[in-house]
Amino acid sequence: MREQIKIQRLHNRLKFCSVIFKMMNSKLFKKHLRRLSYVTLAWILFWIVGLPNYYQQYSTKFMVIFDILIFPPIWFIVYFSAKHARQNRGLSVGLWISFYITVPLFIYDLIYCGFYLGYGTSFLWKYWYVTVYYIVPWMAFPVTGWWIDKRNKLSALNA
Repeated sequence: MREQIKIQRLHNRLKFCSVIFKMMNSKLFKKHLRRLSYVTLAWILFWIVGLPNYYQQYSTKFMVIFDILIFPPIWFIVYFSAKHARQNRGLSVGLWISFYITVPLFIYDLIYCGFYLGYGTSFLWKYWYVTVYYIVPWMAFPVTGWWIDKRNKLSALNA
């Protein structure tokens, strides 16, 4: 009886490993890993540009302008990604890009500003110019994807 349980557990582990291996070799997994790599590289570059004080050395006016100027290029990436996605996938694209722009960057900022610099969650106020980008993508990018889906449906009806 014990031997059967051991064999069953081994079989389950092998099955689990097989599923993980298949998942890691899938196109979808590689696509998500590539997106995470781009976002991580972008964060590292922004971190380097923000040295020595993670943009605290710049005026509030400069940071407002910086935040405003950086949004359109990101929005165009979302727009073109959603536009060139499979039909009716614009909203999904907008949601995924919102996720990748907010969640990993929040985690990196929490590790750097919250833990390493010692600000805890108060970094959200001190570094407001990064906090903006934890909120704005969720407001703008899904709406952009939805709008593209809606526009594509209307153009398909008119064709």
